[in-house]
Amino acid sequence: MTRVAAVDCGTNSVRLLVADVAGAALTDVERRMEIVRLGEGVDRTGRLSDAALDRTFTAMRGYAELIARHGAEKVRVVATSATRDAANRDAFVAGVVEIFGTAPEVVTGEEEAALSFAGATRELMELRPARPYLVVDIGGGSTEFVLGGSSVRAARSVDIGCVRMTERHLKDGDPPSPGQISAAVADIDAALRLVRASVPVDEARTLVGLAGSVTTVAGIALELPEYDSGRIHLSRITAGQVHDVTRDLLHASRAERSEIGVMHPGRVDVIGAGALILDRIMREFGFGAVIVSEHDILDGIAWSLA
Repeated sequence: MTRVAAVDCGTNSVRLLVADVAGAALTDVERRMEIVRLGEGVDRTGRLSDAALDRTFTAMRGYAELIARHGAEKVRVVATSATRDAANRDAFVAGVVEIFGTAPEVVTGEEEAALSFAGATRELMELRPARPYLVVDIGGGSTEFVLGGSSVRAARSVDIGCVRMTERHLKDGDPPSPGQISAAVADIDAALRLVRASVPVDEARTLVGLAGSVTTVAGIALELPEYDSGRIHLSRITAGQVHDVTRDLLHASRAERSEIGVMHPGRVDVIGAGALILDRIMREFGFGAVIVSEHDILDGIAWSLA
């Protein structure tokens, strides 16, 4: 058995998984998530702000203490879209080295996609949904698309994420106007055309959705009074449910969204864009349902350490 620690630093959140890996089993020891909005303003400025770096490093210091307390033998820190896009990412790298004693890996979109696929699909093999899968990881700055069965066949990362789309199109409305929503749809659909050009999405038989936007939409669709990962994980949500939840979120005010029981406070302002991305994927690629997974790139990072 090997105890590993995986840290995933995305555009919206920074997450930790400490787990024991033994053979084909991954057992959680500690799983944490904090929304730090590292990518705040990156789409506009091309830089990580000092305030965003401070929030992120504060969360990471707490994670470093947990890693030491649990005695993890191997540690891997992965950074994704916001850090890829930032001109001053050296400041981020230096901070991570100071905290963890190891440099973060600023992975490409394709590498991110492969890690997400590995984390999401191990348990699916027990459910035996139809293959190949299209695994979709909707992040804050980008969305990764991976087609595969037992391994990856094709992957593409595109710059549509819940933070990026909110800052670019939906940030001024409470709720956003029809014109703002239409502009976001046009941007998302243009990105989906790029995906279709490099990933044979029509061959996919099962859509698997990952990350906070997807799990939050699922929790709302399931009418949960509060967030319940056990009920959300591996749930099946229909396209009609996704469409209804997306419509309601885009027509709700910030105050109304904040009252939703499953809603994390850090997602209130970006969940409309995240839901819209999922809705457009299902519409454009013709999926009638999505299987929702709580396991994603974080689990993929942990498996890579084994």
